[in-house]
Amino acid sequence: MSEELPPSDAGGREPVDSVDEVRATDADAWATAVAEDLAAEKARRRTQYGPPPGSAAEELRKLVDNVAEKLSGLQSPLLGGIAGPAAQQVVKQVVQQAKAAVEPVIERNPDVFDHLAAAGGELLAAYRSAVQAQEQRWSRRDDTLRDRGEDPGPGERIDLD
Repeated sequence: MSEELPPSDAGGREPVDSVDEVRATDADAWATAVAEDLAAEKARRRTQYGPPPGSAAEELRKLVDNVAEKLSGLQSPLLGGIAGPAAQQVVKQVVQQAKAAVEPVIERNPDVFDHLAAAGGELLAAYRSAVQAQEQRWSRRDDTLRDRGEDPGPGERIDLD
């Protein structure tokens, strides 16, 4: 019975439409408050930590631009004064060709670079785990030799951390 709607001629009750409007307004108020809190938190973090890094494609584009800028401004003392301007022109041309080749790839496949960055992070984590496991085996072997009174050798133990 509780699932049935009240009759439309029920006296003293609000129509169903106004109840839905109140609920919609409440939901909108909640969404608005959450959006405001999120915007304030993002602004606080941006102030504290600086702007967040862009996608991997954007970062690659920045890298290419910075490398191109550095190479274009590079003065070569090896080529001397005679070949200097010609060499700079060749470098600028090569840099422009490289940018022209990289830019369309970045434009067409921005998600690929995000996936490659994530894969690189996973590979780094796997490498770090393997190195830590090997270090534990090495340190355990040294400890067992010392416990038995055996000298692990003339070398000095170096802590790589």
